[in-house]
Amino acid sequence: MSTDTTRPRVDADPEQAWRYRLTQGRFPAPVESRLVGPDGTVLPHDGESVGELEVRGPWITRSYYRDPVGEPDPAKFHDGWLRTGDVGTITPDGFLTLTDRAKDVIKSGGEWISSVELENHLMAHPAIAEASVVGVPDDKWGERPLAAVVLRDGEQVTFEELRGFLAGKVAAWQLPERWASVPEIPKTSVGKFDKKLLRRWHADGELAVAVVS
Repeated sequence: MSTDTTRPRVDADPEQAWRYRLTQGRFPAPVESRLVGPDGTVLPHDGESVGELEVRGPWITRSYYRDPVGEPDPAKFHDGWLRTGDVGTITPDGFLTLTDRAKDVIKSGGEWISSVELENHLMAHPAIAEASVVGVPDDKWGERPLAAVVLRDGEQVTFEELRGFLAGKVAAWQLPERWASVPEIPKTSVGKFDKKLLRRWHADGELAVAVVS
């Protein structure tokens, strides 16, 4: 029996087959999965709705060591489901695609914006060496994306041009209005973007933020 959870459906054409291979695959049979939106709504498995992945099953833990008996931490468990902290989509035929971490997703006007998706699009621009996107407070929408970018040596590009580059690649309401140019994106000890530090820089007024709409 194959353990390849990303094996494409037998009726998939070559293009569809690659899309299946790029997912995280399907869940083992005993494991139940669901997606939960920012307001707690359980979302459909339609391949488009984005939510936090929750799982339960015979080998999925229902509590952690030293948690009070019968009182699982609500930050880790939700009605008997394990909150994974991963955000993504599930197709009608059960294939999971992860797009972000819940702690890094931007919660704007009751919807989620993937910081990773915005970063990947920005880093595809020939003038950009690195880009990190974080959610910052907004009076109207709760949070909005702030894009911090590092230019390649000798390159020049305006924030208006970068916003235009993103247009058409993501929904218009996901486009960042706040931009900052930095010499380097801060990293954690394991080399990941230190988004906590970026948010702190913004809160402390250490970033020169331009507003572009």
